[in-house]
Amino acid sequence: MNITAGAVSTLAFDPLAVAKGQEPKSPVIYPDPAVEIVDPRFSKYKVGNAAIERLYTGSRWAEGPVWFGDGRFLLFSDIPNNRILRWLEDTGEVSVFRSPSNYSNGNCRDRQGRLLTCEHDSRRLTRTEHNGTITVLADRFQGKPLNAPNDLAVHSDGAIWFTDPGYGIMSNYEGHKAPFELPANVYRLDPNTREVTVVANDLDKPNGICFSPDEKKLYVVDTGEPKHPGDPRPIRVYDIENGVRLKNGRTFVNMAPGSSDGIRCDVDGNLWSAAGWAGQGFNGVHVFAPDGVLIGRIHIPESCANLCFGGVKKNRLFMAASQSLYAVYVGTEGAQLP
Repeated sequence: MNITAGAVSTLAFDPLAVAKGQEPKSPVIYPDPAVEIVDPRFSKYKVGNAAIERLYTGSRWAEGPVWFGDGRFLLFSDIPNNRILRWLEDTGEVSVFRSPSNYSNGNCRDRQGRLLTCEHDSRRLTRTEHNGTITVLADRFQGKPLNAPNDLAVHSDGAIWFTDPGYGIMSNYEGHKAPFELPANVYRLDPNTREVTVVANDLDKPNGICFSPDEKKLYVVDTGEPKHPGDPRPIRVYDIENGVRLKNGRTFVNMAPGSSDGIRCDVDGNLWSAAGWAGQGFNGVHVFAPDGVLIGRIHIPESCANLCFGGVKKNRLFMAASQSLYAVYVGTEGAQLP
């Protein structure tokens, strides 16, 4: 299918109008009011004549965007539709990259440029080789099947750190219903031995994950349901010890009343967090400085599930949000792109 990109900004930010879709030639006000400066530190990241664009709509739950600069395309998961879609930068065309995808969720690239995928239905972490064959990297821990790997990040040493909250076995909508045989853990997969070890077990539902640019810290989103009204919806941060262990786990920010999901750091160490489940004014992307202060928001009319940096200069933020894919150019670059 051929999808034409369309601007999503309005003269005054109106999520309802945006949700109805804008024609490709609709007027867009500059600077886009949907890119909000909360703290002056965010000013340099807002490009004055760059507007948010809706690149595609037609998913059931868009997730796991990953940029392929060598091919100038983006892959992203459409979990309930059991497929991975591909968006081409030069034409805007969207096509099916893989179907079925085993209800894939998070995607990433390793240091050799190969696609890494968390698969809900098969409950495994896989690597797509350059020749297109698929290698299973992990599907069990201590003899028991993983729950349903969700998201992942690759360390410069080649190790893959991934989360396993189990959403893929909680219903038949994003995988298949099955009992939990393991706790919801954060794991590290050794690139040489393929050994899988638990690096964090203190989260209810570990979800989005990323490293700080210097790889001294690991951020992990907890999307577990609060036990009491007013309980936090945290993004946690840990110190990384010797590249293989975590210590000093603590709350980085509280995303209540909504929730985070996927996260990425830019080269300056700011954390760009998908945000949703709290309606107008909250849904989109929240940007936090390294000290945990909210400095900016990018408003879109749908709950954002995940995001990544890409484009020729690595300065285009792609947002997989519910039924749609959005993008906006920003004044920074993503950290740790292969």
